[in-house]
This record gives sequence, C-alpha cells and structure tokens, in this order.
Amino acid sequence: MPRNSKKSTAGKRGSAVELAKPVRDRNPGDRSDISAGAVPADKLEASFPKLKLPIQPPYPPMEAKPVSQIPNGEDWQYEPKWDGFRCLAFKDDNDVVLQSKAGQPLGRYFPEVVQALRLLSHERFVLDGEIVISRGGHFSFDDLLMRIHPAESRIRKLSEETPATLLVFDLLVDPEGKSLVERPLETRRQQLMKFFARTGSDWIRLSPASLSFPVAEKWLKELSASGFDGVIAKRRDTAYASGERTAMQKVKRMRTADCVVGGFRWASKGGEVGSLLLGLYDDEGKLNHVGFSSSFNAGDRAKLKGLLKPYMGGAGFTGRAPGGPSRWSTERTGEWEPLDPQLVCEVRYDHFSGERFRHGTKFLRWRPEKKPKSCTFEQLQSGKGSVEDVWAA
Repeated sequence: MPRNSKKSTAGKRGSAVELAKPVRDRNPGDRSDISAGAVPADKLEASFPKLKLPIQPPYPPMEAKPVSQIPNGEDWQYEPKWDGFRCLAFKDDNDVVLQSKAGQPLGRYFPEVVQALRLLSHERFVLDGEIVISRGGHFSFDDLLMRIHPAESRIRKLSEETPATLLVFDLLVDPEGKSLVERPLETRRQQLMKFFARTGSDWIRLSPASLSFPVAEKWLKELSASGFDGVIAKRRDTAYASGERTAMQKVKRMRTADCVVGGFRWASKGGEVGSLLLGLYDDEGKLNHVGFSSSFNAGDRAKLKGLLKPYMGGAGFTGRAPGGPSRWSTERTGEWEPLDPQLVCEVRYDHFSGERFRHGTKFLRWRPEKKPKSCTFEQLQSGKGSVEDVWAA
C-alpha cells in the first residue's frame, strides 16, 4: 500500500529505485515472453467518467519531435526521457483517472498508482508524467508489458511484486482547479514544484529538469546502461501544445554492439536469408540469443546465403535459443538454422532490456578482428551512470 506523506519529495536525492518494494525475481523466461503486452490497442479502449475539471479525458498530451542533436540555448528546459508508459493523471476528489498517450484508460493496470494519487492531500489536479517500473537500478519495460493482462488477480499480484512509480514532469490543472495549459512551461514548472512542496508520495515523484546543456549531454552519454531512453528538450516560453510536436523535442541515444551470428532465419519467399540471429555470451560461457537483424537489400540477401553456408550445421546457441515453430505450424519463417558461432558483426540498436534488443537492429559491418568470445553482455552494461545519477545531477 502506498504511503501518504505531507513531506516534500522535490529535493530528495533518491531514485525511483528506492520507491519500490523488494521484488521477487520471476522465471527468466517470463521476461522474454512474447505474449506479454501483445494486446491490440482497441482492446484497451473504454469510456472515461465525467470530471469537474477544466480539461477532460481523453486529452491529447503534448508530443515530441525527433531530432538528432540536443538543442542548446537559454530557451530550453531539459528532462530525462523515461522508458515507460506516458500517462496523464486526473484527480477530482476521490475520482482518479489514468490516461495513456493514445487516450486509453490505464487505471485498471496500475491500481497502486491510482491509490497513491487518491491519497495525495490535493483534491484536484491534472498531471503529465510517465509510469515506470524499476528493477535493480534499471528501468524494466518488460515488467510494464506484463501488466497489460486481462486477469485482475494477476494485475494485483504484480502491483505488489513490482510496484510502479509515476514520474511527473508537468502540471496542467493546479489544485485550485485552474487550467495552466495556456501558461508557459516556465510558469507550469514553478507551479509543479510548489505542488510537490506541499504534498508528496513515495510512488508519485517529481521528475528532474535542468536548464544546463552539459547536464543534458551527461544524461545522454552516461546513463544508457540503466535503460535511460534519451533526453527531452522543451521550450520554456511556450504553452502546453496538446497533441502537437511544436514545443518539445526528443533525442534518443543510438548505440552499437558487437554480436555473434549464431543462426539465421530463411525469408518467407525466394529461398534467401531473411534475418541474422544475434547472440552474446554470458558469464558461464553460453551463447544466448538476444535479437535479430534483417536490414538487408535483395542483393545482400543473395550474398548472405553463400557467406553463411560454411558455418551451417554448427552448435548455434548454447544458452537461450530462438523460439521455433509450433507442432501445428508448417510456416518456414518459424524455422531457424544454427551456425558455427564464428562470425561477428556490429549492429546499431535503440534499446536493450530484459537481455535482448527490444527492436530489430541495423546491420553495420562485419568485425573479423573481433573474437566471438569477446562479445559478452558486459559491453551493454558498461555505462557509468545509473538511475540515481539523474536525481543527483
């Protein structure tokens, strides 16, 4: 149960990690369960109650324009880009509503966040933030996906084992019920800090912000190992741009990794190679499947088959292996061919969590000078920073 506290949390140096109860590790297979979060968007749609607030759910949140570099200047405020679920939180007395970025209700999936908001001393407000779950100093998107489940008993159980935190970065309606969306960010941030100075919760947390460009650069360069997703830059003199990308920019950190090619999948047609299956060695010396790369044109695919032929029939993955087709399926695309783990390639990726690449990777080049055994998980965990460092900045 969340604890209500009148004490301010705005100046604390702790992290979202400190806000969660100790969690029990699940079976490692749970983290890579492909079914976690595999729910069509329309399955989450539902109606919202009518609230006595100047803005009503569903309300389109302000969105960010992707850029390649952090903008520099006195007109910008910088914030961490969290790896979670965007969330607008509405409170009208005892009524609490959580809304996703796409305008869907989230409250049933995060009952502990609803309860924490209900216990805050402020009777009404609208907050903009991000729901996150932390595990061992890292943000776990996999644990968030596990919450999107039809069984309420399952959700309740997970809310106790892996409780979520709402990190708040904007105030859209103040405790007096006054809309702030037409006010500039600089004013909204001041009001948000006053909000947290008057009330606080271990589970509802003020997200850090900085006017320092060097601090934003540090976040982008040093915090990748914690699952930190990038940097958000917002114009300080601009109103809340609901549903638009005019007042906010985002920079995602793109990273590279050296991986062993432990196998491949055939393309669905043409008898060519469809994708390379990537592996990394763990501390026990076992090669684990961590993702794939399929960023090849037709010419490259034709060449790959010849390049991989000498290694076919090898040991493949000796640790966690790719999933295969079910016994009811005859789809060739579900099959994969093991290779002698000799080839090393460099790939570009945008996020790594749960010991795998969240999305497909971009093949960059072969690395003949790299020994396969040097391709370990350690290269993806060597960042200097952690979640705690964001609050200490």
